[in-house]
Amino acid sequence: QVQLVQSGGGLVQPGGSLRLSCAASGRTFSSGVMGWFRQAPGKEREFVANIRWSGGSTYGADYADFVKGRFTISRDNAKNTGHLKMNSLKSEDTAVYYCAVKGIMTLNYDYWGQGTQVTVSS
Repeated sequence: QVQLVQSGGGLVQPGGSLRLSCAASGRTFSSGVMGWFRQAPGKEREFVANIRWSGGSTYGADYADFVKGRFTISRDNAKNTGHLKMNSLKSEDTAVYYCAVKGIMTLNYDYWGQGTQVTVSS
C-alpha cells in the first residue's frame, strides 16, 4: 500500500501562486508516475500534469493545455514527495486538487491523496 498525504493549497488572489505537495509513504515504486488531477464543483475530475521517474531520476512531464506555461510538476525522489507549483492562477483554476501514483506499467492510478482545496478569488 501507498499512502499519499497532500499539503499546500488555500485561498489566493488571481495572478498569485501556490505550491502543492504530495508525500508518499509505505510501498515504494522503483519506477512510476505521479499525476495531479483536479475537480471543480459540478465538473468531472480532469488531468492536470504528470511526471515519470525511474530509479533516482525523473523524466517526461506532461501538462494539460490549460496549465502549460503556468504550472510546473516536480518530484523529489530522495524524499518521495511530489510538488505542483502553480503560477498565474486564474479563477477557473479553483478546484480540489488530487495527487495520485501508479507503477510505470500500470494503466490506472492505484493510489490517491486526500485532496486539497485551491480557491482563486479576489
